[in-house]
Amino acid sequence: MRKRTVRFRHFGVRWLATAALVLCIPALSGHAERQATLLEKAKFHERRPAIVQRTDAEQLQRLIAQNLIIDSVRGETLEAYVNDEEFQWIGDQGWKIEWVPDEELPHWKPRKVAPGGLSTPLTFYPTYEQLTNDLQILAASYPNLCRLESIGKSVENRDLWFLKITDNPDLEEAEPEFKYISTMHGDEPVGTVMTLNLIHILLGNYATDQRIRNLVDETEIWIMPLMNPDGYSDEEGPSRFNFHGVDLNRNFPDPVTSPTNTIAGRAPETQAVMTFGFHHSSVFSANLHTGALVMNYPFDYKTSPSPDDDVFVHVSHKYADLNPPMAANTDPSRGFVNGIVRGVLWFMVHGGMQDWNYLWLGCNEITIELSDFIKAPDESTLLGFWDDNRESMLAYMEQVHIGVRGLVTDADSGDPLAATVQVVGRDHNVFTDPDVGDYHRMLVPGTYDLEFSSEGYEAKTISGVEVQEASPTILDATLDKVPPPISMWRLR
Repeated sequence: MRKRTVRFRHFGVRWLATAALVLCIPALSGHAERQATLLEKAKFHERRPAIVQRTDAEQLQRLIAQNLIIDSVRGETLEAYVNDEEFQWIGDQGWKIEWVPDEELPHWKPRKVAPGGLSTPLTFYPTYEQLTNDLQILAASYPNLCRLESIGKSVENRDLWFLKITDNPDLEEAEPEFKYISTMHGDEPVGTVMTLNLIHILLGNYATDQRIRNLVDETEIWIMPLMNPDGYSDEEGPSRFNFHGVDLNRNFPDPVTSPTNTIAGRAPETQAVMTFGFHHSSVFSANLHTGALVMNYPFDYKTSPSPDDDVFVHVSHKYADLNPPMAANTDPSRGFVNGIVRGVLWFMVHGGMQDWNYLWLGCNEITIELSDFIKAPDESTLLGFWDDNRESMLAYMEQVHIGVRGLVTDADSGDPLAATVQVVGRDHNVFTDPDVGDYHRMLVPGTYDLEFSSEGYEAKTISGVEVQEASPTILDATLDKVPPPISMWRLR
């Protein structure tokens, strides 16, 4: 992974930051090690899913204010992950609550099969070891198209794998970066299968499929099939949480609950993904879940729409409209309309990864829920899920190219600049990749004014920029250095 100093947005203020990831595993032995493992296991399984009878909107806000982990809201009920004390507190408020019956919990086990690469499309949930082996085989088989990187370690010391796919994997090119991240909740495994299938067709069909070739040639693609390998692999049954009992999708910086954009104090899996984000210039991304069937776009943390609400609606439909069960999913009780929802209209979430990507990194991210109600559907359904999602996953990736793109350079030297790009009238910034100076501003068709700025340079506004549906508008910008101040003694 290249070390990069990047600019990111924090509520209208530009900050300059570097990040380093330090992961350590305590050195324990014998009895002490066993006791520590047992204690951590107990904490890992402290929270369990429960069903709460809904009363009114005030009830939901009170539950959120208690920092309860709300997993889903539908109809007359909501599902939350609670410990014994929280369960008692909810009951003491006069609200009906009951544990989810054991037979309704996911009890799947990743299937161990003969060694070797995986045959796709997958018809089973692979083990972490099979996933690792498959990615290593692919990286060795397609050295001209991909690179496999571990961006860190989980609590239980499992590698967190990211596969980079592009036509020149060792070069930094003026092309947008896209990423898929799956299964940050370890008991939601469908996305792991979908992303592995996708990796296989991107690499295996590159030579014969012009659409795949265009996508790989013009995009820097990063895919992480499994962000929470410990929860996914736990011997006592898959868990939403990491080994320390942390919900990774409540663990990111948040404007309300955790407003400092730092990795300090966060789970190692969160730290690894954040550090990856600091070192890269992702333009567009998605994280894959199950438990609903919908495109959930920002904001999750507040009621007002994001500055790019029109972009999020547009790209959400690009995915949902090609997935027939998703497109048909309209549920007023959850705010779903034709398979899409602005997250907070479903229920409020603090510390989610998608809002962090958008607010701090300028990266448009959406949470894709793949399976309604059932988190880990029977393996016999996986081919059907692939049929529903294959075209959607490709079309969604292609949206990284909509809008305006170009280079921002020094007017005198032509060197690339670390610059901020803002659409005038929209309180949201995107940033150039300082290695090349390229920017990629996703926009729906229309006419826009763009402002370019960089520290030590005079800002420049270019007006009347036309964006079409078919292809991105190319718009380069050269910036002049701010002239030095005139010394008064020279005027005497």
